[in-house]
Amino acid sequence: MVTAVPTVYVVDDDPQVCDSLSLMVRSIGMEARTYLSAEAFLDGCHDQPSSPKCLVLDVRMPGLGGLGLQKTLAARGPRMPIIMISGCADIPIAVQAMSAGAMDFLEKPFGRRTMLDRIQKALELDADSQRQFFRKAEMADRIDRLSPRQHEVLDLLVAGKHSKQIAGKLGIGEKTVAKHRAGVLEKMQAENVVDLVRQMIEAGFA
Repeated sequence: MVTAVPTVYVVDDDPQVCDSLSLMVRSIGMEARTYLSAEAFLDGCHDQPSSPKCLVLDVRMPGLGGLGLQKTLAARGPRMPIIMISGCADIPIAVQAMSAGAMDFLEKPFGRRTMLDRIQKALELDADSQRQFFRKAEMADRIDRLSPRQHEVLDLLVAGKHSKQIAGKLGIGEKTVAKHRAGVLEKMQAENVVDLVRQMIEAGFA
C-alpha cells in the first residue's frame, strides 16, 4: 500500500540549496533526504519508502551529473518523477532532460510556491503510478489463480465474446461455459463481466 508521508529527495552539490529545499519540504509535513552528489545518492538511497516520492535534481554537478543520474535510474527500472534544476538557462540540456523523462525543469533561483507546486504535482504522479503498479500486481495474482480453461474463458470474455461464441470456440457446452464464467468472476472478484472488463482495462491487461 501507498503510505501517507511523501518523501522528496534532493541531489545538489550546493549545501545551501539542499538545506533550503529540505526546510521548505519539511515545513509542509513531508520528509526530505538530501545528497551532495549523484554518487552519494546512488550509494545511500537503497531503502526507498513506499510512500509517494520525487527527486529534485541539479543538472550540473562534479562527477556524475544530473543527466547521468537520470539515465542510470531509468536503466534500473520504474522511475520516480524528476524535477531538474539548474543555475543557468541551458535550453538544449533542458530539452534533453525533458525528453529523457524529467517532469519539469526549473532555473535557479526559483520561488518557494513554484517549487512546492511542482513537487506536489510530481508526488501526485508518483502516487498514481504506485496505485497502478499495485493494481496490476493484484490482478496478475488473481489471474495466476485461474485454471487453464478459466484463463481461456477470461480472454474470450474480455474480447467481448458471449457464451455461445465461447462454447463454439472452445468446443464445450454453454452450461460448462457458464460454470467457468462464474469461477472466473469469483476468482477475479468481479461482480459481472462488465466489471471484469473494467478492472482488466484499469490494470493494463486489456
